[in-house]
Amino acid sequence: MALDSETKKASEGGWRDIVTIFVHALIIAFVVRVFLYQPFNIPSGSMQSTLLIGDYLFVSKLSYGYSRYSFPFGLNLFSGRVLDAEPKRGDVVVFKLPRDNSTDYIKRVIGLPGDEISVRRSILFINGREVPRRRVSDFVQIEENGREVRTPRYEETLPNGAKYNVLDAKQNGEFDDVGPYKVPAGHYFMMGDNRDNSTDSREQSPRYGVGYVPYENLVGRADIIFFSAAVDEPDAFRLTSPWTWPFDIRWRRIFNIVR
Repeated sequence: MALDSETKKASEGGWRDIVTIFVHALIIAFVVRVFLYQPFNIPSGSMQSTLLIGDYLFVSKLSYGYSRYSFPFGLNLFSGRVLDAEPKRGDVVVFKLPRDNSTDYIKRVIGLPGDEISVRRSILFINGREVPRRRVSDFVQIEENGREVRTPRYEETLPNGAKYNVLDAKQNGEFDDVGPYKVPAGHYFMMGDNRDNSTDSREQSPRYGVGYVPYENLVGRADIIFFSAAVDEPDAFRLTSPWTWPFDIRWRRIFNIVR
């Protein structure tokens, strides 16, 4: 009987240890997600070729400090930001869409408070100065029918030296000749890298557009791709067919730094 009692106590102790470890892991995961890094997935092609549908990112919340939108459900614990730091031109940022303050968007910071932004014949201008761009290799996609689609790709260089690639699929596209936009104090001008397929700050409609993004709406900076799968729609990775995983996963994109 003594042996059975000791075995029972050991078993109970083992379960308590497992539960304790599990609870501690949940607490650590919660702290990391709320205060340090939050995972996001890419739902659209507006940031091609930098980010693709099926990319999963870690977004650094510490980069710009914390606002109410840094926390789950947008809890209004305080106004403004604490431990704040200014984003830089060229940063890829997750933010809450200003027109509803709840939808997550991801774009690139192009204009800072006080900047004047224009686009002329697809060329970006900041404060009256042309942003240099040079043609690089085309962005190539293979459609389901096997047809190859090539999109002209350019490298832009912002005034602070940040370099990144943009796509210019259409001549005389809807937003190829727009502006000037004067960025208000405390706001930022965001643009997608897929210039002809991005709803961003160039669209100022209060009903359909993005407009200028308030500093408070910034969630964090996209830092690293931790997983990527070739899918046509977000969340379409085929969990029910594991035999396809080695072919679906974009191995070369995993752990790429977002630039």
